[in-house]
Amino acid sequence: MRTEPGIWGKKWRQLAVAAIGLGVAGCNVSASDSNAAAPNASQLGPAPTDTATPITTPLPDSLALTPVAPLPALPDSVRQAVQLLHKQLGPEAADLRPEVLERACVGYLALRQEGRIQQGGVLAVADMDLPSSEKRLWVLDLRQGRVLYRSHVAHGRGSGRLRARRFSNTIKSACTALGFYRTQDTYGGSHGLSRRLRGLDKGQNDNALRRYVVLHAADYVSRQHLQRHGQVGYSRGCPALPPDQYRAIIQSLPEGSCLLLAGPGLESKWLDGTAAAARQLAARGWR
Repeated sequence: MRTEPGIWGKKWRQLAVAAIGLGVAGCNVSASDSNAAAPNASQLGPAPTDTATPITTPLPDSLALTPVAPLPALPDSVRQAVQLLHKQLGPEAADLRPEVLERACVGYLALRQEGRIQQGGVLAVADMDLPSSEKRLWVLDLRQGRVLYRSHVAHGRGSGRLRARRFSNTIKSACTALGFYRTQDTYGGSHGLSRRLRGLDKGQNDNALRRYVVLHAADYVSRQHLQRHGQVGYSRGCPALPPDQYRAIIQSLPEGSCLLLAGPGLESKWLDGTAAAARQLAARGWR
């Protein structure tokens, strides 16, 4: 399934430029995310509660993206394979920065080499440096070189407003935590079908299960919310999805799949595994 490029990011850029030029205030937005517990919640502790929190933005955030340097000492075989993949993905991945895709692919290959990711051939990557007004989540079919889904995705209300600027692994921080995740089982929560996430970067996102960080639907990521506010609302740290796409996206990432939440300051030991990534690519390709 292919999705059309987001129009809301372009609309927001126009509004942001106009607002900065005129010195007018940005829109008020609010959102809540109860982040329902999984069936074994008694083992993880009580699920956090949340209430709607109005957030006022005096002026639109800067839209200048944080530069991402190419990975050092990356074998040419991997770099060229990623460049070819990006070309194959076509216009739907035009806003997926090559440097971000490179990091996602290197981590995916290193994790596959170590046996930490069991589902091969599919990779999800969210560039949280992009404003939430844009479709900044991609689900990729690596073998076929195509975009399966592209959608909006929320960041935690503790991470910023239009742009995510602060990231945390701390319980009750309400922040997004950067790093690589392994998809876990699904369950039916207050948001409907949800998929739990296990953080694979120690000290960076390994509290994901205890924080109830899951993939789920949220009204504040809906088209109606975007039309009203010009951006999506805020979660308590979950990468919340649009109600009209969440089920398909969750089902496209079965248990054992790889998800990268990328953003400024991303650190991961899996990005140091360039040699392992090259071995995995040589032995099995993108499988």
